[in-house]
Amino acid sequence: MIKNKLISTIVAFLTLAFTLSACAQEHRQNENRLKSINAITKNSVLLNNQKNLIPIVGLSDKHFASVNLGFEHQLAFDSLLYKYADVQSMSALKYKDSSTLNDLEDDLKYFNTVIIAITDAMSSNGKYLNFINNIAKNKNVIVALFGDGKSLANLDQLTAPIVWTPQIDQESSMVIPQIIFGGIAAQQTLTIGYSGKYTVGSGYKTTTTRLKYTVPEDAGVNTDDLKEIDEIVKEGITKKAAPGMVVLVAKDGKVIYNKAFGYHTYDNRRADNITDIFDLASVTKVTATTPSVMRLVEQNKLKLDTNVGSYIAKARNTPMNGINVREVMLHQAGFIPYIPFHNFIKEGDYSRDSTAAFPTKVADNYYVKRGFFNDVMWPKMLNSPIKTRGSYVYSDISMYVMQDIVEHITETPEDQYVLANFYKPLGMHTAGYLPRNRFAKDRIVPTEDDKVFRKTLLEGYVHDQGAALKGGVAGHAGLFGSANDLAIFYQLMLNKGTYGGEQYFKPQTVDMFTAKQSNISRRGLGFDRWDPDLTKKYPSSLASPQTFGHTGYTGIAVWTDPTRGLIYVFLSNRVNPTVSEQLGRLNIRPRIQDAIIKAIDKGKKSGN
Repeated sequence: MIKNKLISTIVAFLTLAFTLSACAQEHRQNENRLKSINAITKNSVLLNNQKNLIPIVGLSDKHFASVNLGFEHQLAFDSLLYKYADVQSMSALKYKDSSTLNDLEDDLKYFNTVIIAITDAMSSNGKYLNFINNIAKNKNVIVALFGDGKSLANLDQLTAPIVWTPQIDQESSMVIPQIIFGGIAAQQTLTIGYSGKYTVGSGYKTTTTRLKYTVPEDAGVNTDDLKEIDEIVKEGITKKAAPGMVVLVAKDGKVIYNKAFGYHTYDNRRADNITDIFDLASVTKVTATTPSVMRLVEQNKLKLDTNVGSYIAKARNTPMNGINVREVMLHQAGFIPYIPFHNFIKEGDYSRDSTAAFPTKVADNYYVKRGFFNDVMWPKMLNSPIKTRGSYVYSDISMYVMQDIVEHITETPEDQYVLANFYKPLGMHTAGYLPRNRFAKDRIVPTEDDKVFRKTLLEGYVHDQGAALKGGVAGHAGLFGSANDLAIFYQLMLNKGTYGGEQYFKPQTVDMFTAKQSNISRRGLGFDRWDPDLTKKYPSSLASPQTFGHTGYTGIAVWTDPTRGLIYVFLSNRVNPTVSEQLGRLNIRPRIQDAIIKAIDKGKKSGN
């Protein structure tokens, strides 16, 4: 008995020692990585930037291609570019039997901004130099040069920006894209002259304008202290809170943690990936409709204290007419919480095939009849009883109303408006409505296997029934996107309205919408917030009173804590294969948030 206990104790001790050793080893590895990142940054030089093309601004009018001429670390290079914009990879390798690169040049006809990574050895290849010079005649070209600085002399005639680093490895291939897009600032000038053009002191310095992708130690956080996130997530998956989860943490403008766990479904066929696209459910409210309202308020096209009927003619003879916009945004309009529109569907309202009479796609092999929203759903909402005006009642109807107001004022469908005004210029290239129109199905994490309404597995079609019957574009649900996209948007909020060198909102607008604006609830305008009732521990027990964000029914959360410079994104499909309450019962989202906060606060105390 004593012997068994002793053995158990020794095994436990050795396991703990091994675990601590492994953790400590990872921390040391990341400290060394940070030293390498900093050294690469310090030794990299930006040249030919007289037109201030670096860091890149104005993503809306740019179509990016990254050309692979055979750089051995091209995959890592492209993966970092892709975090900032929709950069298409174009390979010259398929033309390797050609003496020229004319075919590749032709294939670049639809792109106006071309990024080319080359090594010092490649820079002496006449074929590559001719290709770069030809492209630069008609397009914006950016050259990433890796290796000996003597090779700069081969690029003397080039006027396009060059980002040069003496190092050729995977780490440098992940730093240079960040300098190009402004995740890392260019700091250095040439300390040695390499040609008549590239002399001592040549070089341009820039500032940081976008997220940086780095290790936790770069933000004063010990990697070991974030291990609890992995444990909580794995517990959630084991106990079937969701088949897969993605977690992202950004601190002080630096993404320090971004991992995917589990699988798309419980059959374990396709693993979750950090670039996967999720149904964001009610996070739509604060990432699509609310910013649209913010923009219109800034433009004085929308007044918060004006009544709904002033903007929606159909509302003027309904109970909704006299309610003001501010009440709608605060969920104090008295709307009923929810109308189960799918229960009103009857035989003849839908078809399994698309026809002129049934044009609205709700899911695979499910089409609803023309006019169903305008003739059935919208009148029911407009004429729904106002029962609790002045009280806080969370209602999806509020954002149907705000969507309609936004579309009346902008004269543009909301999906098109947010794409043009926010997502595309910000570089949120997966974010948007109707993802099946833009992405392969296997990139989109499936939500519920709907046995009752649509009788199919929902893959890229909004889970919310009302939003689906509206055609997938609704003010309260329908937005899809990746963790990185949400991090970009909420860094914009954390930056008080600026990102990527452009201003989207005035600081006072961000402050007004994200701050507590209600006398009877915790809410901001559109945004959810920290709850002052400490017994609720919402959104987590350690969250600061300044925390704002939102959750989503499909298993989503995004929370921003300005006091800590923190963005926390949690994505899951907890409704797969059917709705499960395990995510809430296990407190997975708030426990992860607390683990993050503890790690950050510990780092601050220890002076890391």
